[in-house]
Formats: sequence, C-alpha cells, structure tokens
Amino acid sequence: MITSPYLGGRDRYERAIEGWVDNTHEDAFTHTVRLVDDDVSLEVSAVCTLSPAYEVREAHARILAGADPALAEAFGGLAGARMVGGFTRRLAELGGERAGAALLVDAGVEIARLARQVAKLPRDTVAAFRHGDARQCWQLDTRAWADLPNSCFTYSQAGRALLESRPVSVPMLPELYSPPPGASRIFVRYKRARLVLTEPRLHLFHSMHDNIHGFDVHYELDLATQTIVAADSVTSRLPYRGICDEPQRAITTLIGQPADVLLRKRAQALIGGETGCAQLYDLTADVLKLLVIS
Repeated sequence: MITSPYLGGRDRYERAIEGWVDNTHEDAFTHTVRLVDDDVSLEVSAVCTLSPAYEVREAHARILAGADPALAEAFGGLAGARMVGGFTRRLAELGGERAGAALLVDAGVEIARLARQVAKLPRDTVAAFRHGDARQCWQLDTRAWADLPNSCFTYSQAGRALLESRPVSVPMLPELYSPPPGASRIFVRYKRARLVLTEPRLHLFHSMHDNIHGFDVHYELDLATQTIVAADSVTSRLPYRGICDEPQRAITTLIGQPADVLLRKRAQALIGGETGCAQLYDLTADVLKLLVIS
C-alpha cells in the first residue's frame, strides 16, 4: 500500500524550497534555506567551512508557521557537526518527535548540498578563468571539492574521457570558485516537490533550478499494482552539457520497478553512483521520501 502523510484529506501536496549562499567569512560561507509547504514554513541558516571539513560553526532556525517553536533552539545544537556521513541522523536527533521535525531535517540536508556548490579557491587560481572552458571548470571542480571524484558519471574516468573527445558546454562563472568578499546570493537554488493523486495513479513531480542546473522530473505510480508506470525528465540546464546528458537516459530504467520499501536503494544503483547522476538521484529519492510504502 502506498500512502503519504502529506496527502491526508487532500489530493495534492506541494513543497517549495529556496536556498542561497552568502560569502560572509574569510574561510566559510553562510548557507540559508527557506522551506514552505501547505502546513509548515521555516528558515534555517548555517555558517559552514569548506571541503573537506564541511563543519557547521553556527546554526540558526526560524519557525515561521506550523512547526514546534522548540525546533529553532534545537537546531542550534548542530554547531560542531560535519556535513558528511551521519549528518542526516544528527539532524533527526535534534528534531526528535516535534511537529515539523521532518521538514527541519530536509532543510538541513539542503544546507549540506549548497556547501558543494560554491568554493573559495585562491584568487590567482581563477585569475585566468576562461568562460566556456569545460576542461578548466572540471579541473577547478575537482580541486575545490575533495568528494567529487567518482561521485557521479561526469566526475568518473568515463566522464573525463568524454570531456577530451567531444564538445562540452558549461555555464559556470568564476564567482562560484572564488567569490568577492561579502558577496551575497552567489548561488541561488529553487526546488519544488509536488504530489498529485488522480485515482488510480499518483504523480510525483520534483524540479530544481539554480545557477548551473535545470531539472524537471516526473514519475507516475499505479496504485493498484504499486509499480512505476512512467518516468521522464527535462534537463534545461546541466553543468557539463555533452557529459551530464549521458546518465539522464537511465531514468527510464525505473519504469516497471515495484514501488516497495527497497525502491530508493534500487534507484541508487540504477540512476545514481559513479555511472549515474547525483542530482537526478537526489530529486528522485527526496520525492519518494514523501511516501509511506508498506
């Protein structure tokens, strides 16, 4: 049986996220995420160090509507945590069973994702930045973020080979690698998740648009058979057009997959990992988390 706690008494649910990065410290960024759905509205921010430490120096939250106000104070306990393995568990421990805790966790995870989008390389490293130079951007990426190699197809050896053998276009700007001191909203991301129940089908939509990504993903579940019967996406913007396109085709491998408790794990193997796309997997996994499958 497939249900969702977010569809109780309604046939449509929507969640919107806005996230941005400000260059507030010499050796750290401030990442802010505002999450709003039909019932809850909250905003979290954290001052975080760079790769590979990814340490939260300070964390703040504001409950705007619908959640337990105590969550704001609890979120401050994130200071000292690192945004690596176990980070989601730490967020869950801080939120506990309070109303709105699940959304606080999701907002915190988005902070960790923002930390992988903007760097602070030495100014002389990007002084000779050439707009549209995909090879230079690839080198800057792998220098700035220690956890990128083999995290997806683009940063695998197979992706690197395509970089050398075909035309590749990139939207990156030097500000993403070495932003001016005090610069605000260097990187801005908008995400929207939506569930739409049209018996006997459940439609899952998830989109993400930011400085370098443009994803609109859609899945259709047949509730009677608990099976994915449609899977498609539009990628209007990709970091490496000509390489990132390759793993997008894998979304169709989810058609026919049973929507069971192991679906997210199978999706990781089918559309994520070294042969897949991290963004496509995250968008898929996050919208599946809105469901309860038994």
